Order: sequence, then structure tokens, then C-alpha cells
Amino acid sequence: MNPEVDPYFKAAGRWRAELVRLREIVLACKLSEELKWGSPCYVFEKSNVLIMGELKESCTLSFFKGALLKDPEGILDKPGENTRAARVLRFTSVGEIDELESILKAYIREAIELEKAGAKVDFKEAAELPVPDELQMQFDEDPDFKKAFEALTPGRQRAYLLHFGAAKQAKTRASRVAASKRRIFAGKGMNDCICGMSKRMPGCDGSHKDLKNFKMW
Repeated sequence: MNPEVDPYFKAAGRWRAELVRLREIVLACKLSEELKWGSPCYVFEKSNVLIMGELKESCTLSFFKGALLKDPEGILDKPGENTRAARVLRFTSVGEIDELESILKAYIREAIELEKAGAKVDFKEAAELPVPDELQMQFDEDPDFKKAFEALTPGRQRAYLLHFGAAKQAKTRASRVAASKRRIFAGKGMNDCICGMSKRMPGCDGSHKDLKNFKMW
């Protein structure tokens, strides 16, 4: 156990007992414990393997490369519709965690073996999404904007392409592109925090709502 991570568990709310139990299981698999993005993160030779989280309705255990796991039990979910690599498990009781202990350890060991093998998630699918004409026009007019977009992670690029392309009217697509330019130049994804207050960095948890006169990008 890393003493620097202890305050997270002491300050945990409704799901404290569940998080502590998950911690025991993960540490039994010989992963290093660090505090990243304000949450307990478990690492194998400097590579992130798992991260814990606490939501209103559950606590979570997320695999950074969960898409590569075989998941024979079918227990892994995508955190979001556009998620490419991560997979998450949600828990609402210690008993639920205890029942899955052996399965969780097997999944964690598999994730460690993937890191040992240098396995990587294939993000090529993101590049296969069509670039809307309205976005391409902005690329042609502003090469720096194109470079900024291409510098984003594949997952962030995919989310923007889906967001722009989902609009049925050209006017709406153009408006969405224009509204997203500042975020893209800043290297931010659609759901990334821009106020610096989120407890779920880099994602936004709505903390900006507590700031007076705060204007979303």
C-alpha cells in the first residue's frame, strides 16, 4: 500500500468499504499503487493497468486496455459509447466483489501479461470515420487547426468526428466545428475538464457549475 493514496480511501463516501476491498484484491496481484488524476491507479513497470473511481450510483474498477481482455464472463462494460480501449466494472456491495474475487484476479493477471507482452489497442478504426466537409474546409483554411486535431489522441478524434458527423444539416455541422476549435487547439477532448476543478481528471465532473461567471468553451 502506498501511504500517499491512503487519504483517498479515508475520504471516500458511500462506497468506502467496496473501494477498500477492491484495493486488497488489486494489491494482491502485485501491482504498484499510485495516485493519478486524483484516484488510486495501479501500475505495472510504469504502465497504467487499473484505476478506481467513486460515482454516485457505484464504485468502479477500470482497465486501461480492457478492450484487449478476453472477458469470458462478459462483465466488462464500455465507460462511454465512444470509448475504444478502457473497460469498466461497477460495484454496489462488498458481497458482489467477494463473489467475483477469483475472476477479478484472473482478469488482472491477464492485463499484466498484456503489458509484459507490450500489447497495444489498435486505434485504426478512428481514422476510418469520414471527415465531414465542414471540418475539412476548416482544415484547408487553417493548417494549424488540422495539426492540432491530428495531435489529439485517436479516441478524442473519434469523439469529435462522431459529434460533427451526427448533425444532419451542414449549418449545424459547421457550428459544431466552430464551437469546438478552441478546445481542439488546447488539446482537449469533448468531455475533458477545462476549469481544473474536476475530481475525475482529465474528465469533467461538472465542478465548473460551482464557479460564478464561468463560461464553457
